[in-house]
Amino acid sequence: AMEKSYVSVFLLLMAISCALAKDVGKKDSKDTAAKPKLPQTLSRGWGDQLIWTQTYEEALFRAKHSQKPLMIIHHLEDCPHSQALKKVFAEHKDIQKLAEKFILLNLVYETTDKNLAPDGQYVPRILFIDPSLTVRADITGRYSNRLYAYEPSDISLLYSNMQKALKLLKTEL
Repeated sequence: AMEKSYVSVFLLLMAISCALAKDVGKKDSKDTAAKPKLPQTLSRGWGDQLIWTQTYEEALFRAKHSQKPLMIIHHLEDCPHSQALKKVFAEHKDIQKLAEKFILLNLVYETTDKNLAPDGQYVPRILFIDPSLTVRADITGRYSNRLYAYEPSDISLLYSNMQKALKLLKTEL
């Protein structure tokens, strides 16, 4: 039970520091005539104009009810590989456009669902789930030891895997 209370204290501190940061930011924005920025909390920089779900449970619910596939990105803020992939993902115009057809979730923590770690809990890793809530373990990257890992140089493979996840949908439903 000790761990749980640590977590809630940490989250509370995070919420407080975010709230303080927001107030500070408001004062500055009056001076600059920049267009208002959307809150980037859920995107974590993977595509600030995209709609991101907050939790795995919400993402599953929305995938099922919208009949859209779900794309889950596992990453860590302090992992250089995650950061490098995030940068090319966010700057890739075609990927950002295609991502609108997905329910989107990026996670900096592991879920209890073992299906999201078919070959281990490494980051970055990207998995697709269809609206029947089946993990598409068949949509893989190019590394045999980490099937769902992508490097920045694999961005076009990731793009075609996103297309594949959408195509499978049309043929099966």
